[in-house]
Amino acid sequence: MFCVIYRSTRREQTYLYVEKKDDFSRVPETLMQSFGQPQLTMILPLDGRKKLAGADLDKVKEALSTQGYYLQLPPPPENLLQQHLAGIGKQ
Repeated sequence: MFCVIYRSTRREQTYLYVEKKDDFSRVPETLMQSFGQPQLTMILPLDGRKKLAGADLDKVKEALSTQGYYLQLPPPPENLLQQHLAGIGKQ
């Protein structure tokens, strides 16, 4: 199984995984509109891989086979105030 990964031009650290190069037929139109013009990032074989850099390999495979795409969103921003307050409470 291969996947093709595209980077969003509108949303930083947002990636779209599809099964075939330039085939967005199974991706909802509203998602494509908010994603912007996809920029090809890489083509990866998923078989034999143990992990992916920013996504769960099993979730990617499952999403590709069931819905035809996987959307990788950026991690949530750090809440530095909450971390600081938690650190103060431990003292």
